[in-house]
Amino acid sequence: MSGAFVITGTDTDIGKSVFAAALTAALGASYWKPVQAGLADGTDSETVARIGGVDPARILLERYRLKIPASPHFSAAQEDIVIGLDDLVLPQVEGPLIIEGAGGALVPVNPDLLFADLFAHWMLPVIIVASTSLGTINHSLLTIEALRSRGVPIHGIAFIGAENVDSEQTICRIGAVRHLGRLPMIDELAPEPLREAFAAHFNIADFLS
Repeated sequence: MSGAFVITGTDTDIGKSVFAAALTAALGASYWKPVQAGLADGTDSETVARIGGVDPARILLERYRLKIPASPHFSAAQEDIVIGLDDLVLPQVEGPLIIEGAGGALVPVNPDLLFADLFAHWMLPVIIVASTSLGTINHSLLTIEALRSRGVPIHGIAFIGAENVDSEQTICRIGAVRHLGRLPMIDELAPEPLREAFAAHFNIADFLS
């Protein structure tokens, strides 16, 4: 599939959805969250539409909407659901597609399938979203190693947070990955501030090849 990217993270709650919203808006892409675990506080799809100003028509329906905010394999089991690999078929859309995983790359989709395995099945380029805070070198390099061991193509890494030159450069050098940019913390998560921050810190050409 041309123009499709998978967004994964080095941990949960580090800004994957914020980056996904920014990239979806910048590319005029469609957005898909295959598995949403946790509904009470809103979904990642709703967040992307709201803060990215993404047309709801380009927000694709989740394949699974699970109530409990936990690892998908656990959330699904509480509802007597088993998520199968064959259930997660890539949607066909016109134009670019941004797909967001849940948590990190080694989060279980079901008891025998990790998101990294799903990414290997899809064989789409993956963008790793990493915090710039303490611990990011270890978390990022482990994520890179987990994806590479499965043959998953890594498009690059996008950082979230305050500038940390040494950590960012160390991860990219040791991990041999492209530094795509860094999204700073934004006071107001709304379409215009997010658009301006993305344009100032990323080169859209890096996502067009």
